[in-house]
Amino acid sequence: MMPLPPRSTIRERAAMTGTEPLRWVRAQQLDRLASETFDVLIIGGGVTGAYAALDASLRGYRVALVEKSDFASGTSSKSSKMVHGGLRYIEQGNLGLVHRSLLERQRLRRNARHLVQRLPFLFPVMERGGVFDKRLAKAFESLLWTYDLAGGWREGILHQKLTKAEVLSHCPTLNEEQLLGGFLYFDARVDDARLTLSIARTAAFHGATLVNHAQATEITRSARGKVDGAIVHADGREIRARAGVVIMATGVWLRDWTGRRKNAEQSLHIRPAKGVHIAIPWIKIRNDCTITIPVPGRSRRATITRWGDVSYLGTTDEDYTGDLDNVLCTRQELDFLLEGARSALKTDLQAQDVVGSIAGCRPLVAPPGGRTQEIRRNHEIHTADDGLVSIVGGKLTTARHMAEQTIDAAQKVIGRRGSCRTRSAYLLGAGGYDAQAIVASGGMSAHLGERYGTEARFVGDILQADAALARPIVEGLPYTEAEVVYAVRHELAATVDDVLSRRIRARLMARDASGRAAHRVGQILQTELRLPEAVVTRQVSDYLAAIALEKSVLMGDST
Repeated sequence: MMPLPPRSTIRERAAMTGTEPLRWVRAQQLDRLASETFDVLIIGGGVTGAYAALDASLRGYRVALVEKSDFASGTSSKSSKMVHGGLRYIEQGNLGLVHRSLLERQRLRRNARHLVQRLPFLFPVMERGGVFDKRLAKAFESLLWTYDLAGGWREGILHQKLTKAEVLSHCPTLNEEQLLGGFLYFDARVDDARLTLSIARTAAFHGATLVNHAQATEITRSARGKVDGAIVHADGREIRARAGVVIMATGVWLRDWTGRRKNAEQSLHIRPAKGVHIAIPWIKIRNDCTITIPVPGRSRRATITRWGDVSYLGTTDEDYTGDLDNVLCTRQELDFLLEGARSALKTDLQAQDVVGSIAGCRPLVAPPGGRTQEIRRNHEIHTADDGLVSIVGGKLTTARHMAEQTIDAAQKVIGRRGSCRTRSAYLLGAGGYDAQAIVASGGMSAHLGERYGTEARFVGDILQADAALARPIVEGLPYTEAEVVYAVRHELAATVDDVLSRRIRARLMARDASGRAAHRVGQILQTELRLPEAVVTRQVSDYLAAIALEKSVLMGDST
């Protein structure tokens, strides 16, 4: 039976809806970091650190978070963009992780409804040479039933068996010579960088102090040897941040700096696993879902997902021992992906078709040895004798749950108790957002709605105040100059790279065109932040050098 409409406003939704955008000013955040004493200090501004900040702030704690680069600049902007349970974890026998992931997927579908959308996944069934052939189709369908029963049913739609024609309706370029049919099941997707930023902004909305481009260089300890804060360097300042407990949420970077005392025993073994994705024009693929394809002669699979007017091809899980601040997709990895795509599709993809790439590392927790694909994606939390809390592992989908358990551990250090409230906590822009109503007719409203939710009105205010800002900032992409202004004023964007790589995803979706937009982005940053011209010139130059290196390594011109 349908519930009756409430007679008064819904308090939770109303509390997250304001008439003014969040004022998130960098100088104020740094001043608070220097002058206040916090209950919880978090180091690392990826999705897990951001959710930990939100969780702790909702429990009533004084919270600070510092990130050495930009929010989501590491693994949290370089994921597969999938919010999912993970079929391969069923194959590993890890039903607990699948059940937890599917539960968290649905929480994200509610709490971040403007960002997390349903995504169909297609597995073609081939006579031979596919991910699996007709002999394994029945076994795979049993796997899908297990997935549905583990929590896939929460999406409101179960897996489906498709005919050959139905498969081709979802991807007309599939090679149909050996195609028999397929299976379709449902998960979700998200702009991972935008999700992380929205979590961070929501934490700030609830009182947390969060600042990017602020590097913690040392964990400090009291005379009794207990952790009591960190030394942070930002904007030419050295800040002594004070806190009752410090959380290391640095992901794979925990490999290089744990924050522990000298000569302390290594408690967690971090094993970075590299994953790469390349973006190609959608018209070359014409898929409306995520398709899993085989790669000839390899045991691994690749996926093709549509995002806007590009499709991105991805594969994951190769051991990585290099510089974590400079992970790039290589020509060998590019050729691997193109080989798989050319064998599965009736389209001749070439390296020159690639318009962008990303590469990042998953923070697996495991000693050396064995294949990374076989390592479980569980997370681990460790509390040292001196009170330092470390969280690592897991996956994007389970970040909220990881944060909840991390703050539970941090509470024990400071001797306080508070209940987690993030299970049903809306992110900014989600409360009252109706995706079907906003997106149905397309246009600017749909574009802004999918990125900002109910807060799209504030970008609209900027557009209305200056119609010239309706100009696209990057050729061929829908992002406007008004969104750059909003990113600087209200999303703590401080550099050209912050804007083009993460506030908008132009570097992945149109790398070369984003380079041509860098100068204009720099002009907006200079106007909004009153930056010296030399600083802006250096930022533009750094961005152009970064995308040139990315392209050079991708095309095999550099190693």
